[in-house]
Amino acid sequence: MSTKSAAQSALRTFLRPRRGVQIAERGQRLSAGRTRGFHYAAQRSPLTTSSSRHRPAVQPFSQPASLTLPSPAKRTIFIQTEDTPNADALKFKPNHRVLPEGISTPFLEYLSPRSTLAPPYPSPLAAQLMNVDGVTSVFYGADYITVTKDSSHVWAHIKPEVFSLITEIVTSGQPIVNQIEGKSTEGQDSSEEAPVYDEADEEVVGMIQELLETRIRPAIQEDGGDIEFRGFQDGQVMLKLRGACRTCDSSTVTLKNGIEVCLSICNARLRLAC
Repeated sequence: MSTKSAAQSALRTFLRPRRGVQIAERGQRLSAGRTRGFHYAAQRSPLTTSSSRHRPAVQPFSQPASLTLPSPAKRTIFIQTEDTPNADALKFKPNHRVLPEGISTPFLEYLSPRSTLAPPYPSPLAAQLMNVDGVTSVFYGADYITVTKDSSHVWAHIKPEVFSLITEIVTSGQPIVNQIEGKSTEGQDSSEEAPVYDEADEEVVGMIQELLETRIRPAIQEDGGDIEFRGFQDGQVMLKLRGACRTCDSSTVTLKNGIEVCLSICNARLRLAC
C-alpha cells in the first residue's frame, strides 16, 4: 500500500466517529425543536379564535332571593295653605289626619304655651308652633291646622317655620295630639262642657243644633274655624266662635248676621209647626 492510500485510510478512520456525533447532535436538536413546538401549540392563549374550547365563558349574574330586601315604606306629606277672612290667620291642610281617631271633641284650640302641655290633650306640635315668634293661637280641626299670629308680624317670617314644624312631626310618625287623663287647664278649649238649656226647649235646641251642623258649621270650617253651641236661654242662642273666626273683624258683622238669619228662619218654622 502506498503512502497516499495509508493517509486516506487513517483520515476516514478519524472522521467516522465525529460525523456520528454530529448526526446525533442534529437529531437531538430536531427532537428538542419538535418538543418546543408541541408545548407552544398546547399553550394557546385563552382568547384565541382558533378553538372555542379556550374562549372564556361569561356566566350571567344572579342574586339570591334571600338578599332581596323590600324597600321601606316612606311617609309622604303635602301641605296646602288656604287664606281665611281673617288676615292674621292661615289654614294649613296636610294630607294627614290631625285629631286622633275616637277623640271626643271635634276640635282643639290652644291659646297659650302652657295649654299645649296640659291634660287632657297635650300637643307637641302646638307647643312648638306657639314658640314661633308672633304666633298667638293654634287651632286643630279634624284634618286642618289654623295658626293665628299677632298683627304686628308678617307671614313671610312665620309661614316657613310653620311648614317646617308640621312636616317634621308628620314625617317622623309622632302623634300630633296625645291623650292623657286629667282636667283641662286655662287656655285649652274643647267642646267637652255640656250646653245649658231648659229641658222644655229640647225640641228647639235640637233644630238649632241640626242647623248648625248642616248649614253653618261647614261654612265656618272652610274659613279655618268652628262654632260651638253653648246654650239656649230666654229665646237667645249662645254660640262660641273658634279658630280663625274668633279674632276675625268680620265675624261680628257678616257671620253674626248670617247666623241670626238662619236661626230666625228656624224659629219661624217652629212657630208654624206649633
